[in-house]
Amino acid sequence: MNASLLLDVQGASKYFGGLQANEDISFQVSGGQILSIIGPNGAGKSTLFNCITGFYRLDKGRVLFKGLDITNRKPHTIGKLGVARTFQIAQVISDMTVLENVMTGGFLRHVRVGDVRLKAEEVLAFTGLMAKGNYNAQALSVSDKKRLEVSMALAMEPELLMLDESMAGLTPVELRGMIELIHKVRERGITIIVVEHVMEAVMELSDWVIVLNSGRKIVEGSPKEVVADREVIRAYLGDRYDAVCP
Repeated sequence: MNASLLLDVQGASKYFGGLQANEDISFQVSGGQILSIIGPNGAGKSTLFNCITGFYRLDKGRVLFKGLDITNRKPHTIGKLGVARTFQIAQVISDMTVLENVMTGGFLRHVRVGDVRLKAEEVLAFTGLMAKGNYNAQALSVSDKKRLEVSMALAMEPELLMLDESMAGLTPVELRGMIELIHKVRERGITIIVVEHVMEAVMELSDWVIVLNSGRKIVEGSPKEVVADREVIRAYLGDRYDAVCP
Protein backbone atom coordinates (compact mmCIF):
# COMPACT_ATOMS: atom_id res chain seq x y z
CA MET A 1 0.00 0.00 0.00
CA ASN A 2 1.21 3.49 -0.87
CA ALA A 3 1.46 5.30 2.46
CA SER A 4 1.63 8.79 0.91
CA LEU A 5 -1.01 11.28 1.99
CA LEU A 6 -3.69 11.67 -0.69
CA LEU A 7 -6.56 13.60 0.92
CA ASP A 8 -6.33 15.99 3.85
CA VAL A 9 -9.58 17.47 5.19
CA GLN A 10 -8.94 20.26 7.69
CA GLY A 11 -11.71 21.64 9.91
CA ALA A 12 -14.48 21.21 7.34
CA SER A 13 -17.62 23.12 8.40
CA LYS A 14 -20.87 23.62 6.51
CA TYR A 15 -24.05 25.41 7.60
CA PHE A 16 -27.47 25.76 6.00
CA GLY A 17 -28.87 28.86 7.63
CA GLY A 18 -28.87 28.04 11.33
CA LEU A 19 -28.42 24.30 10.72
CA GLN A 20 -24.98 22.85 11.44
CA ALA A 21 -24.45 20.12 8.85
CA ASN A 22 -20.69 19.65 9.36
CA GLU A 23 -18.65 21.15 12.19
CA ASP A 24 -14.83 21.18 12.28
CA ILE A 25 -14.30 17.75 10.69
CA SER A 26 -10.69 16.77 10.04
CA PHE A 27 -9.22 13.53 8.70
CA GLN A 28 -6.59 12.21 6.32
CA VAL A 29 -6.58 9.43 3.76
CA SER A 30 -3.42 7.72 2.52
CA GLY A 31 -2.98 6.32 -0.96
CA GLY A 32 -4.39 2.80 -1.36
CA GLN A 33 -6.53 3.01 1.78
CA ILE A 34 -10.23 2.22 2.15
CA LEU A 35 -11.83 4.64 4.60
CA SER A 36 -15.47 4.29 5.68
CA ILE A 37 -17.55 7.16 7.04
CA ILE A 38 -20.52 5.97 9.08
CA GLY A 39 -23.16 7.51 11.33
CA PRO A 40 -26.91 7.87 11.81
CA ASN A 41 -29.17 9.38 9.17
CA GLY A 42 -28.67 13.13 9.14
CA ALA A 43 -25.17 12.91 10.60
CA GLY A 44 -23.71 14.95 7.73
CA LYS A 45 -22.00 12.20 5.74
CA SER A 46 -23.32 13.06 2.28
CA THR A 47 -22.92 16.78 3.00
CA LEU A 48 -19.25 16.15 3.71
CA PHE A 49 -18.94 14.25 0.41
CA ASN A 50 -20.56 17.17 -1.39
CA CYS A 51 -18.16 19.65 0.20
CA ILE A 52 -15.08 17.60 -0.66
CA THR A 53 -16.16 17.17 -4.30
CA GLY A 54 -17.24 20.77 -4.87
CA PHE A 55 -21.01 20.32 -5.01
CA TYR A 56 -21.35 22.40 -1.82
CA ARG A 57 -19.12 25.27 -0.71
CA LEU A 58 -17.40 24.92 2.63
CA ASP A 59 -18.08 27.74 5.09
CA LYS A 60 -14.88 27.01 7.01
CA GLY A 61 -11.91 24.69 6.60
CA ARG A 62 -9.83 23.36 3.72
CA VAL A 63 -9.59 20.29 1.52
CA LEU A 64 -6.20 19.30 0.12
CA PHE A 65 -5.76 16.63 -2.58
CA LYS A 66 -2.18 15.51 -3.11
CA GLY A 67 -1.13 18.70 -1.34
CA LEU A 68 -3.15 20.95 -3.67
CA ASP A 69 -5.87 23.11 -2.12
CA ILE A 70 -9.11 22.12 -3.86
CA THR A 71 -11.43 23.88 -1.41
CA ASN A 72 -14.60 25.10 -3.15
CA ARG A 73 -13.33 24.33 -6.63
CA LYS A 74 -15.88 23.30 -9.26
CA PRO A 75 -16.83 19.58 -9.38
CA HIS A 76 -15.47 19.11 -12.92
CA THR A 77 -12.15 20.65 -11.89
CA ILE A 78 -11.88 18.32 -8.89
CA GLY A 79 -12.82 15.40 -11.14
CA LYS A 80 -10.10 16.33 -13.60
CA LEU A 81 -7.57 16.33 -10.75
CA GLY A 82 -8.45 12.71 -9.94
CA VAL A 83 -11.48 12.56 -7.61
CA ALA A 84 -14.62 10.72 -8.74
CA ARG A 85 -17.79 9.95 -6.83
CA THR A 86 -21.17 8.26 -6.83
CA PHE A 87 -24.37 9.56 -5.26
CA GLN A 88 -26.71 8.36 -2.52
CA ILE A 89 -29.47 7.99 -5.12
CA ALA A 90 -27.93 6.61 -8.30
CA GLN A 91 -27.55 9.30 -10.98
CA VAL A 92 -27.65 7.82 -14.47
CA ILE A 93 -28.58 9.48 -17.77
CA SER A 94 -31.92 7.87 -18.49
CA ASP A 95 -32.12 8.48 -22.26
CA MET A 96 -28.70 6.95 -22.97
CA THR A 97 -27.41 3.39 -23.08
CA VAL A 98 -25.22 1.88 -20.39
CA LEU A 99 -22.18 2.21 -22.68
CA GLU A 100 -22.98 5.85 -23.49
CA ASN A 101 -23.32 6.64 -19.77
CA VAL A 102 -19.86 5.28 -19.11
CA MET A 103 -18.46 7.16 -22.09
CA THR A 104 -19.52 10.46 -20.49
CA GLY A 105 -16.92 9.83 -17.78
CA GLY A 106 -14.27 8.90 -20.32
CA PHE A 107 -14.46 12.26 -22.08
CA LEU A 108 -12.84 13.81 -19.02
CA ARG A 109 -9.56 12.12 -19.99
CA HIS A 110 -9.83 11.47 -23.74
CA VAL A 111 -10.86 13.52 -26.78
CA ARG A 112 -11.30 10.96 -29.54
CA VAL A 113 -14.61 9.10 -29.49
CA GLY A 114 -12.90 5.82 -30.37
CA ASP A 115 -10.56 6.10 -27.41
CA VAL A 116 -13.46 6.93 -25.10
CA ARG A 117 -15.47 3.95 -26.36
CA LEU A 118 -12.52 1.58 -25.81
CA LYS A 119 -12.07 2.90 -22.29
CA ALA A 120 -15.80 2.51 -21.55
CA GLU A 121 -15.82 -1.06 -22.83
CA GLU A 122 -12.78 -1.91 -20.71
CA VAL A 123 -14.53 -0.50 -17.64
CA LEU A 124 -17.76 -2.38 -18.35
CA ALA A 125 -15.82 -5.62 -18.70
CA PHE A 126 -14.18 -4.90 -15.34
CA THR A 127 -17.45 -4.11 -13.53
CA GLY A 128 -19.44 -6.96 -15.08
CA LEU A 129 -21.85 -4.87 -17.15
CA MET A 130 -20.48 -5.51 -20.64
CA ALA A 131 -23.43 -7.73 -21.60
CA LYS A 132 -25.79 -4.85 -20.78
CA GLY A 133 -23.86 -2.17 -22.65
CA ASN A 134 -26.69 -1.55 -25.13
CA TYR A 135 -29.44 -1.49 -22.49
CA ASN A 136 -31.17 1.77 -21.70
CA ALA A 137 -29.70 2.91 -18.38
CA GLN A 138 -33.11 3.66 -16.88
CA ALA A 139 -34.20 0.04 -17.46
CA LEU A 140 -31.53 -1.36 -15.14
CA SER A 141 -32.24 -2.76 -11.70
CA VAL A 142 -31.23 -0.72 -8.64
CA SER A 143 -28.19 -2.95 -8.19
CA ASP A 144 -27.05 -2.51 -11.79
CA LYS A 145 -27.64 1.26 -11.64
CA LYS A 146 -25.29 1.42 -8.66
CA ARG A 147 -22.76 -0.67 -10.56
CA LEU A 148 -23.20 1.61 -13.59
CA GLU A 149 -22.51 4.66 -11.44
CA VAL A 150 -19.28 3.07 -10.24
CA SER A 151 -18.43 2.36 -13.89
CA MET A 152 -19.04 5.99 -14.85
CA ALA A 153 -16.75 7.12 -12.05
CA LEU A 154 -14.02 4.62 -13.00
CA ALA A 155 -14.10 5.86 -16.59
CA MET A 156 -12.81 9.17 -15.21
CA GLU A 157 -9.63 7.28 -14.23
CA PRO A 158 -9.62 8.57 -10.65
CA GLU A 159 -6.99 8.22 -7.97
CA LEU A 160 -9.69 8.67 -5.31
CA LEU A 161 -13.13 7.05 -5.64
CA MET A 162 -15.86 8.22 -3.24
CA LEU A 163 -18.87 5.90 -2.91
CA ASP A 164 -22.03 7.27 -1.29
CA GLU A 165 -24.13 4.30 -0.09
CA SER A 166 -23.37 2.15 -3.12
CA MET A 167 -24.41 -0.94 -1.16
CA ALA A 168 -27.70 0.32 0.29
CA GLY A 169 -30.79 -1.70 -0.61
CA LEU A 170 -28.94 -4.62 -2.19
CA THR A 171 -29.80 -8.28 -1.69
CA PRO A 172 -27.17 -10.43 0.06
CA VAL A 173 -25.96 -11.75 -3.31
CA GLU A 174 -25.81 -8.25 -4.81
CA LEU A 175 -24.03 -6.97 -1.71
CA ARG A 176 -21.38 -9.68 -2.01
CA GLY A 177 -20.88 -8.74 -5.66
CA MET A 178 -20.39 -5.05 -4.82
CA ILE A 179 -17.94 -5.85 -2.02
CA GLU A 180 -15.93 -7.97 -4.44
CA LEU A 181 -15.95 -5.16 -7.01
CA ILE A 182 -14.66 -2.66 -4.44
CA HIS A 183 -11.86 -5.06 -3.54
CA LYS A 184 -10.95 -5.26 -7.25
CA VAL A 185 -10.96 -1.47 -7.55
CA ARG A 186 -8.54 -1.18 -4.63
CA GLU A 187 -6.30 -3.80 -6.22
CA ARG A 188 -5.92 -1.37 -9.13
CA GLY A 189 -4.33 1.12 -6.74
CA ILE A 190 -7.38 3.36 -6.40
CA THR A 191 -8.01 4.87 -2.95
CA ILE A 192 -11.62 4.60 -1.77
CA ILE A 193 -13.83 6.48 0.68
CA VAL A 194 -17.15 4.83 1.46
CA VAL A 195 -20.23 6.31 3.12
CA GLU A 196 -22.21 3.29 4.22
CA HIS A 197 -24.79 1.93 6.66
CA VAL A 198 -24.21 -1.75 5.82
CA MET A 199 -21.92 -2.74 8.68
CA GLU A 200 -21.06 -6.10 7.12
CA ALA A 201 -19.44 -4.23 4.25
CA VAL A 202 -17.80 -1.65 6.53
CA MET A 203 -16.22 -4.35 8.68
CA GLU A 204 -14.89 -6.31 5.71
CA LEU A 205 -13.66 -3.48 3.53
CA SER A 206 -12.34 -0.77 5.80
CA ASP A 207 -8.81 -0.04 6.91
CA TRP A 208 -10.08 2.88 8.99
CA VAL A 209 -13.50 4.14 10.05
CA ILE A 210 -14.73 7.62 10.95
CA VAL A 211 -18.02 8.08 12.80
CA LEU A 212 -20.11 11.23 12.43
CA ASN A 213 -23.02 12.26 14.62
CA SER A 214 -24.93 15.55 14.44
CA GLY A 215 -22.38 16.91 12.01
CA ARG A 216 -19.31 16.21 14.15
CA LYS A 217 -16.65 13.51 14.10
CA ILE A 218 -17.07 11.61 17.35
CA VAL A 219 -14.76 8.60 16.91
CA GLU A 220 -12.24 7.18 14.47
CA GLY A 221 -10.25 3.97 14.50
CA SER A 222 -10.07 0.45 13.12
CA PRO A 223 -13.40 -1.25 12.37
CA LYS A 224 -13.16 -3.43 15.50
CA GLU A 225 -12.33 -0.45 17.69
CA VAL A 226 -15.19 1.61 16.33
CA VAL A 227 -17.97 -0.95 16.65
CA ALA A 228 -16.97 -1.59 20.29
CA ASP A 229 -16.91 2.11 21.20
CA ARG A 230 -19.55 3.20 23.71
CA GLU A 231 -20.18 6.57 22.06
CA VAL A 232 -20.78 4.86 18.72
CA ILE A 233 -23.27 2.45 20.29
CA ARG A 234 -25.13 5.37 21.83
CA ALA A 235 -25.19 7.27 18.54
CA TYR A 236 -26.80 4.33 16.74
CA LEU A 237 -28.95 2.77 19.47
CA GLY A 238 -29.99 5.68 21.69
CA ASP A 239 -29.50 6.70 25.33
CA ARG A 240 -31.64 3.87 26.70
CA TYR A 241 -28.83 1.45 25.78
CA ASP A 242 -26.22 3.41 27.73
CA ALA A 243 -26.52 1.20 30.77
CA VAL A 244 -25.56 -1.93 28.80
CA CYS A 245 -22.69 -0.35 26.86
CA PRO A 246 -19.31 -1.82 27.84
